[in-house]
Amino acid sequence: MALAAAGVELVINGRDEKVLNATAEEIRDLHKVGVTAVATDVSSPDGQRALLAACPDPDILVNNNGGPPLRDFRELSREQILEGVTQNMVTPIELIKAVIDPMRERGFGRIVNITSLSVYQPIPGLDLSSGARAGLTAFLAGVARTVADKNVTINQILPGKFDTDRIRSTITFAAGKSGLSEEEQAQKVANEIPARRLGSPDEFGSTCAFLCSAHAGYITGQNIVLDGGLYPSAF
Repeated sequence: MALAAAGVELVINGRDEKVLNATAEEIRDLHKVGVTAVATDVSSPDGQRALLAACPDPDILVNNNGGPPLRDFRELSREQILEGVTQNMVTPIELIKAVIDPMRERGFGRIVNITSLSVYQPIPGLDLSSGARAGLTAFLAGVARTVADKNVTINQILPGKFDTDRIRSTITFAAGKSGLSEEEQAQKVANEIPARRLGSPDEFGSTCAFLCSAHAGYITGQNIVLDGGLYPSAF
């Protein structure tokens, strides 16, 4: 939505075709921009080919693949661990490989990877997601510096607790462990945040759109924490 509001033509991806098409239609109606919906699994080679066929030379790439579900690490099989790493580390790297050299040649490119505050601050039950995203962050730290002179930037956004289905699922999970009601658990979560509330998706989108803009050309290789002050660090 935030990119469309800035006039960006979009290619969007998801696996639920009905939801994806409804989202595309909503964006078109609100912002009068072109939106191409590609329903496919972005972690599969065929899925990536379909996305790149729909948008062969993107100026902007936002990697925002879903993470593994909450699960005690003892319950993870080898196959599940490899799948999580594929989704949250390998897939973004593969897409970056596909688009970064044309961006360099054109002299403009913006790559934003949506990771998680859990890269800095562990969240029990999301160990696989945290590990894969931390691996992606370390992998790209050097890559970002190799293309900065061509006006291509690579940054990560690390969301804290935003009011989304994902955080609601973690609240439900924690409520089951603590014996609190979901409402009580949600209030407890909000009280732990210095801002005393969950973040809004609109706030998140606006930050992402800024990093994708011409105004952010001097920001690269950074991890932008959006968490209402939750992560206690001076640096």
